Amino acid sequence: MMQIRRSIRRRLPRWRDDRGVAGGIEALPFGFLVFVVGTLLIVNAWAVVDAKLAVTAASREGVRVFVESDEGVAAASANSRAGQALAAFGRSDGRGVVGPVVPDGAFARCNRVSMEVTYEVPAITLPWIGGFGESITVRSVHSEIIDPYRDGVPEGAC
Repeated sequence: MMQIRRSIRRRLPRWRDDRGVAGGIEALPFGFLVFVVGTLLIVNAWAVVDAKLAVTAASREGVRVFVESDEGVAAASANSRAGQALAAFGRSDGRGVVGPVVPDGAFARCNRVSMEVTYEVPAITLPWIGGFGESITVRSVHSEIIDPYRDGVPEGAC
């Protein structure tokens, strides 16, 4: 029995030096950390881009509805449509602010109308946890001219 143990022990390599050891193993956790931070940065940058698309669409839709509506209901319809556009992009959590429609002068043909929509994007957004940190404000302003050939609207700056 003793003879068998000695023969097995002779066959096993004896590592008493550094041959076969992977150098730089301490760089793996650092590389993983860089990967995680880079992924987080890309996800947060995409959240800002997505919010910019949402506020641009909301301001454009709001102004479009304003210039196509009648004078009495134009502002309410525009704010409602801008809110619906934000909700369609999944931004109905109360961080979006739909600014009032601002006409240059009265509601008349050829007058310019503009609307500002802002949205607060959290600095860090983590899945299943949510966003936290100081927020980034994304803003969009869109303007249009009330149709110069429209019926039922007083003549303006044409």
